[in-house]
Amino acid sequence: MNPPLNNRLQRLRQALDGPQWLFVSFVGLLLLGGAAAGLRQQPVLLLPALLAIGALLSLLEWRWVYYALFAALPFSQEIGLFGGLSMDIPSEPLMLVLTACVGLTLLLRQGTLPRREWGHPLLIILALMLAWTALDAAFSVDHTKSLKYLLAKVWYLVPFVLGTLLVVRRPAEAWRFAAVYAASACLGVAYVASRHATRGFSFGDINWALHPFFRNHVIYATMLALLLPFCWFALRAARSGGARLAWRLALGVLLFGLLTSYTRASIVSVPLAALYFLVLRLRLTRVLLLAVAIGTTLTVSYFVVGDRYMEYAPDYEHTVFNGRNFERHLEATYKFQDVSGMERVYRWVAAARMIGEKPLTGSGPATFYPEYKRYTVKSFRTYVSANPEKSTTHNYFLLQLAEQGIPGFLLFLSLIATTLLLAESLYHRAQARPEVRRVVLAATLSFVIIVFHLTLNELVEADKIGPVFFICLALLVRCETWLEEEAPTVV
Repeated sequence: MNPPLNNRLQRLRQALDGPQWLFVSFVGLLLLGGAAAGLRQQPVLLLPALLAIGALLSLLEWRWVYYALFAALPFSQEIGLFGGLSMDIPSEPLMLVLTACVGLTLLLRQGTLPRREWGHPLLIILALMLAWTALDAAFSVDHTKSLKYLLAKVWYLVPFVLGTLLVVRRPAEAWRFAAVYAASACLGVAYVASRHATRGFSFGDINWALHPFFRNHVIYATMLALLLPFCWFALRAARSGGARLAWRLALGVLLFGLLTSYTRASIVSVPLAALYFLVLRLRLTRVLLLAVAIGTTLTVSYFVVGDRYMEYAPDYEHTVFNGRNFERHLEATYKFQDVSGMERVYRWVAAARMIGEKPLTGSGPATFYPEYKRYTVKSFRTYVSANPEKSTTHNYFLLQLAEQGIPGFLLFLSLIATTLLLAESLYHRAQARPEVRRVVLAATLSFVIIVFHLTLNELVEADKIGPVFFICLALLVRCETWLEEEAPTVV
């Protein structure tokens, strides 16, 4: 080796201490992984570097990993694995790191949760749902997929329920994850809008503009919609002018992205959440739940008795997708000629027939595709029934019935009902605690937006949606703890 070069390297080794060498090693690993991923066009090659960075952050302060996850979520991408499985990068590796960190924190008693929270009804229902999923996986038609689903449930529940309870100690801290996620989502909107603008913000090109970070416009729009309640109530909680300006900008950007996504359900979900606010104020949650239960039962009975649903089979030649005209797309929706709407009916009919064959256990977690194809009715077939996306029922409640049977379905219903009833109670109990009431409202209305989407899509396992679903539950549990404290919380 050249003596001058050798001397410089020697001085560099002497100048760097242990932590600095560790940092240099991590940077080198990240650069090597990035170069390899770019040259080979395989994002999975970034995984070792991301795991190493996650390990470094978790050693220093694992809560940084919690917030780093929300910074990365809008830009997470799905990659294929063996056996038809997939993983979202970098979100799921970060979830794995968080799961280990939260578990170790609780195990080593570096962080504790109040006993009342361990025994909270919402946590008990979640534990029962996880236990039933584990039991039901034994009866699955595809044990590999069901096992992966079970593991994924663990790395969703531990970081976003238990982790949130460890991270959020005061009402003011409830807005931090939302600030990180909203800021990153705004960058996502800027990216999508910059691409979409080159096509004149046309309805038919929205999915192209989302590539490669969003699978479809539904996930993109749902992410934006569920953040709006957090941004709105964080704006009301903000005390400085700079913070208020930042939240107003975030609201504007997210609304712009939502409207230009042309996603009907997501746009409608926002005024529906506002209407639910009136339900909370008037203490009508029980009436609403009863009305929904009766209405759903009567509707299902009407279509099932005498196979009356067959009268609503679509006309294959007239069921189309108006990809270039959003107004005609809306017109086709209420005329039952929209291909996406009728394709949902095609899947729902198949799901109903699956439920009839295995009402107790279902086909097993995460097995609807391709199992449902054996149960389809050709009369309901549409142009997109080949299903290259490998999507499922487009209704999470039906999906629970088809995959996990009546017990899994009833547990999920009990989770929804218990959450909404708890939210109503907390809202009225927090009348003298506005800082807690704002958190209750943000979590509840965001939860309602997600639940509304679940009637038309399956999003609890989507990495950009599922974390917030479980965080809303954790925040309501923590709000009840705050209200039971004798002294007001200082914010």
